[in-house]
Amino acid sequence: MTIYIYNTLSRKKVKFVPLAPDRVNMYVCGPTVYDSCHIGHARSVIVFDVIVRYFKARSYQVKYVRNFTDVDDKIIRRANLLGMDTQAVADKYIKEFYDDMDALNVDRPDEDPRVTDSIDHIVQMITRLVEKGCGYHVGGNVYFAVESYSEYGKLSGRRLEDMEAGARVDIDRKKRNPADFALWKASKPGEPFWKSPWGPGRPGWHIECSAMSWQLLGETFDIHGGGKDLIFPHHENEIAQSEAAFAKPYAKYWMHNGFVNINQEKMSKSKGNFLMIKDILKTYHPEAVRLFLLSNHYRSPIDFTDQALKEATLRLDKIYTLAQRVEKIKGVLSGSHLFEDNPFWNRFCQAMDDDFNTALAIGFLFDLLRNTNRLSDQVQASPSDDVSLIPEIQSNYAALYAMGEIIGILTQSPHNYFAAQKTDKLEERSVDPQAVDDLVAQRTQARQAKDWAVADKIRQRLDDMGVQVEDRPEGAVWRIAK
Repeated sequence: MTIYIYNTLSRKKVKFVPLAPDRVNMYVCGPTVYDSCHIGHARSVIVFDVIVRYFKARSYQVKYVRNFTDVDDKIIRRANLLGMDTQAVADKYIKEFYDDMDALNVDRPDEDPRVTDSIDHIVQMITRLVEKGCGYHVGGNVYFAVESYSEYGKLSGRRLEDMEAGARVDIDRKKRNPADFALWKASKPGEPFWKSPWGPGRPGWHIECSAMSWQLLGETFDIHGGGKDLIFPHHENEIAQSEAAFAKPYAKYWMHNGFVNINQEKMSKSKGNFLMIKDILKTYHPEAVRLFLLSNHYRSPIDFTDQALKEATLRLDKIYTLAQRVEKIKGVLSGSHLFEDNPFWNRFCQAMDDDFNTALAIGFLFDLLRNTNRLSDQVQASPSDDVSLIPEIQSNYAALYAMGEIIGILTQSPHNYFAAQKTDKLEERSVDPQAVDDLVAQRTQARQAKDWAVADKIRQRLDDMGVQVEDRPEGAVWRIAK
């Protein structure tokens, strides 16, 4: 099977052909670490985490780089506000970032460079641009001359003559063209700085990623990713300075994820609707958050609502319930479980091959759930436990976990998943889980003795405690009412 990717650069879906056979080099723009991470950060990180996981599942060797911008105007302002050193601020929020991403089951990248550790490569690249006449030095600042790069605007589709200064493009009368952007900024009192041929200062925003990707992936690599908000000016400027410096294509494929809206409104600090990951995880299971963020195609916007997260939680419950049910069927967990020819796995892969369509792929995962529940019903309804269906259930079970590995779910045993949920909810209601187990056992005994009046009374007590009981062929199970 062939993977197809929507390439922002060509504005169409194209066949993925890596620069080197069976290898993928990928760079994704990481956070500017001046504050806690919000749900928008989580979407971008999870999207590219899943893309890396899928490439690996398809037997590609992947080198994945995601950076930290740890020196920036926002970091400097936050440091001044908190009375801290800028590096201490960056360290604090990098730790928070990884705490959040670890909780969300995000795999670490192969490299996570910081700007402050890459100054030598940044200076080397700026020097190269100045020597080639693409950069110019004015009063301790160095600017990139956009008119020196004839293809400027090819990623965003903007024409240079139509552009106006704005969106992180400094308005500076010293610049030859308002669209010229800073490669190096002269130091100001109280700001961190590094030595350079143009005097003390610090890097401009755009040069950072060009230098770090060059340092770790070379002059040309396969995939560059990030949020749609980075297409212009950040990624446009990365292309200009990198291709001007090395006279080679920068990244072959450009991928951009859509935004997260909050209750159908754009997320914005001015509206006060920024949702921090650490706060969301106090209410919702991290795997439910992943399932929600992957429920739309990565290029489309997604609307965060409490209802959407509750629905994702219910869907996650169904996945774990199926896993729990299958594990109780005699003979299912014995022997090797082959899933490569499983029809649901193949459909899942077809969806992922089509520009990593997780929304469709998750739909096939739930088709597998329905099929496996039907097969399980047939096995458990048979007096002799029909073993002829066991291989198919085994294949589905293995395919389910293979899908879960790519989506980033099913990291807990079903027992631990439900036990943790019960404990959390019972503590909220001051209910003893052992007492619930005892009542369920008493009800089962009453039902076996056909003492329906006692069974009904116990069920009513459980209902009053907010406990739902489900009678299954393999026995009664209970959960906390939503």
